Amino acid sequence: MSFDGIMTRAVTAELQETLTSGRISKVYQPHKTDLVFTIRSNGKNHKLLISANPSFARIHLTEHQYENPDTPPMFCMLLRKHLEGAFIEKIEQLDVERIIKITVKNRDEIGDETTKVLYVEIMGRHSNIILIDEKSEKIIDSIKHIPSFQNRHRTVLPGFSYVLPPAQEKIDPYSISEKEEFISKISWNEGKLDKQLVARFSGFSPLIAKEILERAGLTIKDQVADAFLSVMNQLAEKRYEPQMITTEKKEYFSVISLTHIDGEVRPFETVSKLLDRFFYGKADRDRIKQQANDLEKYLSNEYDKIIKKIGKLERELEQTVNAEEYQRKGELLTAYMYMAKKGDKAIEVEDYFSEDQPLVKIELDPLKTPAENAQSYFKKYGKLKKSVSIIKDQIEKSKNELLYFERLIVQMDSASMKDVEEIREELGEGGYLKHRQSKQKKKQNSTPQPEKFVSSDGTEILVGKNNKQNDYLTFKLSRANETWLHTKDIPGSHVLIRSAEPSETDIKEAAVLAGFYSKAKNSSSVPVDFTLVKHVKKPSGAKPGFVIYDNQQTLYVTPDEDLVFKLKK
Repeated sequence: MSFDGIMTRAVTAELQETLTSGRISKVYQPHKTDLVFTIRSNGKNHKLLISANPSFARIHLTEHQYENPDTPPMFCMLLRKHLEGAFIEKIEQLDVERIIKITVKNRDEIGDETTKVLYVEIMGRHSNIILIDEKSEKIIDSIKHIPSFQNRHRTVLPGFSYVLPPAQEKIDPYSISEKEEFISKISWNEGKLDKQLVARFSGFSPLIAKEILERAGLTIKDQVADAFLSVMNQLAEKRYEPQMITTEKKEYFSVISLTHIDGEVRPFETVSKLLDRFFYGKADRDRIKQQANDLEKYLSNEYDKIIKKIGKLERELEQTVNAEEYQRKGELLTAYMYMAKKGDKAIEVEDYFSEDQPLVKIELDPLKTPAENAQSYFKKYGKLKKSVSIIKDQIEKSKNELLYFERLIVQMDSASMKDVEEIREELGEGGYLKHRQSKQKKKQNSTPQPEKFVSSDGTEILVGKNNKQNDYLTFKLSRANETWLHTKDIPGSHVLIRSAEPSETDIKEAAVLAGFYSKAKNSSSVPVDFTLVKHVKKPSGAKPGFVIYDNQQTLYVTPDEDLVFKLKK
C-alpha cells in the first residue's frame, strides 16, 4: 500500500489523539527534506517525523534517533522561531487527500497570540512542507520552493498566498452508504474495475482496490458493492489493522488485511509503529545511494580492477612453470654445443634427462653463438625463477586489498552519511582518494561513533559501521574481558558486548547484529565467532578494520531486521 488518502486518514486520527494540545519543544531538520518535532503531550515526549522525500514522503510518530547537522538549515531555524513553544490546536486531513493541516498557536516577540498553519503535502516527488500565517494566508516559507515557471497552478515561495494543490474531482468513498449508490458510480461494461475504483474514489490506492475485488470474489455488482461497503465501514469506524506484508520480492504496508497478497504478515499496535518499521533505513539508503553514488562507483571499480589484476598475476605465475624447461634446454644445448653453429635456427638432440631419451628440438637465435644461446636460456630460467616469489607476493597483497575493498562495499550498504564521510576520510588517509575539503570545519577531537543497541536483557551492544569505528570500538572503547564478535570468514562489522558476563540472550542478539551488518545479511545460518577482546589482535601494517583472533567459539544465526529494529537504541 502506498501512502494514500486512506493511510493519511489513519495517521491523522492517531496524531489527533496523541498530539492535540501538545507543546512543540524542539524542531530539528536532519536532512534537507525531513523534519523531526519533539512534542510534549499528556505528560510524555513524542517525536513526530515529517518527510517530503520524493520517494518516501510520510508523516508519523517515530522512536528513532536522527543525526542532525552541526549547523541547522535556514528552514529549520525559521520553524524554531515560529513553532518552538507553540501549542497544537488542531490536526486535520483535508477531505480524503494526502494533505494534513496542523494548526498551532504561539506568541510573538511582543507577546501577542499568533496562529500558524503547517501544511504537510504527501504527494510523491511533489511532496512539500509549508508554513502559513493563518491571518494573512501568506506563505512564510517551505521546505521546497516552487517558482511559477515550474507550476502554473500555484507558486510556493515566501510572501505568496497559499493555494491548495489542484483538486482531483473524485468521489469521497466515505460518503457512499448504499449499494445502489456505489453501483451507479461504476461503468460495469468498461471492465478493469480496480483501475476504475482508483480513478473514481478519492484516497484509493491500487492495493485497496485490488483487496476489495479479492474480497468480492466475483465481479458481480452486488458482491463488489458489499465488499466495498464492508471495507469502508471498517475504515470509517477506525477499526484499523496496521500490518506489514513481506513477500520474496517486495514489502507492503496497510491498515487493513490484504488477503490478495501471499506473504508473511506482521501486525503492529499502531499505524506509526508500522510506518516507523516499514520505512526503517529505506529513506537513508536511498539518500546515501544518491549522495554517495560516486564513492560506491569508485569502490566497485577498484574491486573489479583488483580482480583483473589477480587474474593477470595468476596467468603470469602459470607461465613460470616453463622455467624448468628453459633450464633443461640450456643444459642440453651446453652438452651438445659441438652440434650447433652460429646461424642455426634450431637443433635436435637426445634428451638425456628422460629415461627413453626422446629427441628434443631446441630453438636458436641465428645471430648468436651456441654459447650465447645457452646463456640466453639460463637467463630466462633465472628471471622466471626470481619472478615467482615476486608474483606470489603481489597476489597475496592484491587478495588482501580485495578483501579490504569488499569490506568497504559491505559497509556502504548500511552506512549513514556520517559513516560515508569517515569511509572517504579513511580512503584519503590510505592514499586511495584525494582529501575533499569540507565546507564546514571538522569538529576538534572528533571520534568515531559506533552504532548503539540495547539487548533484551538491557546490555549495551556496539556495532562498528566502518573501519574507523571498528578499530576504535575494538582497540579503544573495549575492555579486555568484554565479548567481541565477527562473522566467520565473512566481511562484516566488529560487534562488542559491554559486559564481562554477558547472558546467552546478549550473545545471541549480538551475533544476529553481527550477521545483519555483514555480507551475509540476507543468508540463513550465518557463522559468527565470539571471543574475549583480549584475544583480538591487529597485525603490524594491517589495513584498517583487519584483525586476527583466537580462542573463539562459533554460533550460527539468521539475521533478523525486525530484531535489529527492536534493539536500536
